[in-house]
Amino acid sequence: MSVPLTFDGRVVLVTGAGGGLGREYALAFGQRGAAVIVNDLGGDIKGGGRSSAAADKVVEEIRAKGGKAVANYDSVEDGEKLIQTALDAFGRIDIVVNNAGILRDRSFARTSDMDWDLIHRVHLRGSFLVTRAAWNHMKNQKFGRIIMTSSAAGIYGNFGQANYSAAKLGLLGLSNTLAIEGQKYNIHCNTVAPTAGSRLTETVMPPDLVESLKAEYVAPLVLWLCHEACQENGGLFEVGAGWIGKLRWERSLGRTVRQKNKSMTPEAVRDSWNEICDFTDATKPASIQESLQTLVEVLSKVDAGRGIGTNPTGAATTNPSAAVGQALPEMTFTYTHMNCILYALGVGMSTKDPDHLRFLYEGHQEFSCLPTFGVIAAQSAMTGLGSIPGLDIDFTRLLHGEQYLELFKPLPTSGTLTSRAIVADVLDKGSGMIVLLDVHTYSGGELVCYNQFSVFIVGAGGFGGERMSQKAVVTAPPPDRPADAVMVEETSRDQAALYRLSGDWNPLHIDPSFAAMGGFKSPILHGLCSFGFAARHVLKQYAGNDVSRFKSIKVRFVKPVYPGQSLQTEMWKEANRIHIQCKVKETGAVVLSGAYIDLHAAADASVSAGPPQTDGLQSDLVFAEIGRRIRDLGEELVKKVNAVLAWEIMRDGKRVRQWTMDLKTGRGALLRDADGGRADVTFTVADEDFMDVVMGKLNPQKAFFAGKLKVKGNIMLSQKLEAVLKDYAKL
Repeated sequence: MSVPLTFDGRVVLVTGAGGGLGREYALAFGQRGAAVIVNDLGGDIKGGGRSSAAADKVVEEIRAKGGKAVANYDSVEDGEKLIQTALDAFGRIDIVVNNAGILRDRSFARTSDMDWDLIHRVHLRGSFLVTRAAWNHMKNQKFGRIIMTSSAAGIYGNFGQANYSAAKLGLLGLSNTLAIEGQKYNIHCNTVAPTAGSRLTETVMPPDLVESLKAEYVAPLVLWLCHEACQENGGLFEVGAGWIGKLRWERSLGRTVRQKNKSMTPEAVRDSWNEICDFTDATKPASIQESLQTLVEVLSKVDAGRGIGTNPTGAATTNPSAAVGQALPEMTFTYTHMNCILYALGVGMSTKDPDHLRFLYEGHQEFSCLPTFGVIAAQSAMTGLGSIPGLDIDFTRLLHGEQYLELFKPLPTSGTLTSRAIVADVLDKGSGMIVLLDVHTYSGGELVCYNQFSVFIVGAGGFGGERMSQKAVVTAPPPDRPADAVMVEETSRDQAALYRLSGDWNPLHIDPSFAAMGGFKSPILHGLCSFGFAARHVLKQYAGNDVSRFKSIKVRFVKPVYPGQSLQTEMWKEANRIHIQCKVKETGAVVLSGAYIDLHAAADASVSAGPPQTDGLQSDLVFAEIGRRIRDLGEELVKKVNAVLAWEIMRDGKRVRQWTMDLKTGRGALLRDADGGRADVTFTVADEDFMDVVMGKLNPQKAFFAGKLKVKGNIMLSQKLEAVLKDYAKL
C-alpha cells in the first residue's frame, strides 16, 4: 500500500468553503492533518446576503473529527483579512484554494455593467487579492501551493455566461504567470476546471446529473496538487465523476503567407486557409518563448527568400531507431595559445587577478588552458545533427539544455584536436525533442576529453519516443544546507560580444533586434559562458587554479543572463565533488542548476614517484591489460561489443574503484573513476571475486545467483564480455 498523503503542520485557506466543492476540500484537508481556514461570506449564488452559519458548520465538522479549523466570514475582496485570520490562528499560510464564486447568468446582450463587474470582482479580482496577500509569506518560507478554479465555460465558452467565462479564463492566465514567477520560491500554482454538483452547477445541469457528480470526486486532485511532494506547476486540469484530464494548448503548423519584398494580401490568407487551420502534426507550445520562436524562424526563412510554406515539425519525420548510434563526420580543431587566452577573457578572467596570468600570458611558467575550453573543440559537432537520418532538426528552435564535460588529462595549450561524435539517444518530451550527443576528443590518438551535449528542439516532440535515457549523465541537487562558499563576479557589458569570438556566432548574443524576436529585452549571455564562470570559481576556491585537479563538470541551463549582471556561484563541498548553483545576484534567478564539478584528489607530496599505485587491488593490473587491448584492437572491439560497460570494484562492502569501458564510440576507451551514469550495463563485484571470474575459477552465472556479482542495466550485454576478457592467462 502506498504511503498516505498528509498535511501535518500545513495551514490551508479555502475560500467559498461553506458548501459544495469548498466544503469538501476543507473537510479533506482537515482530515489529513492540515489546519484549515474555512472562508465563506454566507451569501446566495448571486452574491447577495451574508451569514456565518455555513462556515461555522464546516468548522464544527472538522473539529468533531479531531481536526483544526477556524472560520472567516470576509469577502474575498478583503484578501488581507482572510490571510490575517490564518496568521492570527496558526502563524503561517501554506496553501490557498481559490474556490469562492457566484453566478449572474445573462445572454450577452442583456448583461449589465453590474452583472459583469460583480462576477469579475468575486472570481478574478478576489482570487488576485487573496493570493497577493499570501504571496510574500509563501516566498519567505520558500513554500506555497495555490489553486485557481476555472471552469469548462472558461475554457470552451457557454451561452449566457459571457461574464463568468471571461473571468474563469482570466484565472488561467493569472495562474500561468504565478507558476512562472513562483517557481524559484517553491510556490506552485495550478488551475482546476471541476464539474461537480453544487449551487452553481444546478443552474446549468439536470438534477439527476448534479446528484451524480459528487464533490468528493474532485477533492483528491486538489489535495495532490497542494502536497509538497507534487511538482506539477502551471497545469490545467478538467476533473469530474472520478475522471481527471490535463489540458494544454495546441497550435497548427500554420503557413507563412508572406514573401520577401512582397506585400502580404488577404487573398494569400484565403488561399492558404486550409493549411493554416490544419492540426495534423500540431505543435504544443508551453511557454511564450516557444510561441515567439516560431516568429523568429519565419523571419529568418522570409529573409532568406524561402517565403510561403508550412512550418516544419520533427514529429512526422523523427525516427529515433534510425538516428541513435549514428556517427557524425570526424572534425578537427586547430588552435594556438591565442585561442586559449581569448577563451579565458571570454569567461571573465582579468589581469586584475595576478593568478589569472597563468591563463592569460603565454610566457608564464605555468601557462595553462582552462579545462572548460574542452567544450570549444567539440561544440561544432552540433551542426552535423542536420545530416543524421531520422532527425529533422530546425536549428532556429534549438536550445542548449544540459552539458557534461570530462577531462582525462589537462588540455594542451595549442595543437590539433580530433573529435568523433555519435547520437547517444533521442527523447520525446512532448513539447520538444531532446538529442543526446556524445563527443570524444583526441590529441594525437589519445583521448583528452568527453562531452555530452543535451539539446532541446522546441516543438519537435510528439513522435512517441522514450522520455528518459540511461545514457544521460545526470544532474545532482546540492546538499540541504547553506553553501560552504560563495563567489560573486560581475560580467561586463561586452561579455557576450567577447565570448562569441571563441566560436558561438548566434546573433541572439549580439543583435538586439534578433534578441527581441526571441522575447528577450536585450542580447543574452551564452549559457556556456556562465558555465565557464562557475567552473573558474570552483577551480580557484577548491583547487588553487591547478588544472590537473579538474576531472568533470555537469550543469543544467535554466535561465538567461544579461551582460553586465553579476554571477553568484554557491558551492558545497562533498569529498571531491563540489556541488554548484549559479544565480544572477541582482534578481536571485537560478541560471545553472543541478550542477557539480568533480575534482581529482590533491597530490600527496610525501609519496615518492614510482609505479602507479593500485591500493593492493589485483583488478587494477587486469584493467591495465584491458586498456592495452582497447588501444590496440579498439575498432574491432567496438564492432563486437557496441556498448558502454562499467565495473564497480568493491572492498569490505565499499566501492574503491570504478572502470568504464566505452566500446561504443570511436576506437573505444577505458576510463578510471569516470562517471558510470552513461553505462549500458554496470557490474558490481568484490576485487577477489572479480579475479576468480577472470581466471575461470568462478562461473559468472553462479556468482550472479550467489549475490557475488550484481548487474544493473541491460543484463544481456554481459554475454559480450568474452570479447574483452578472453585469454585470461595474459590478463
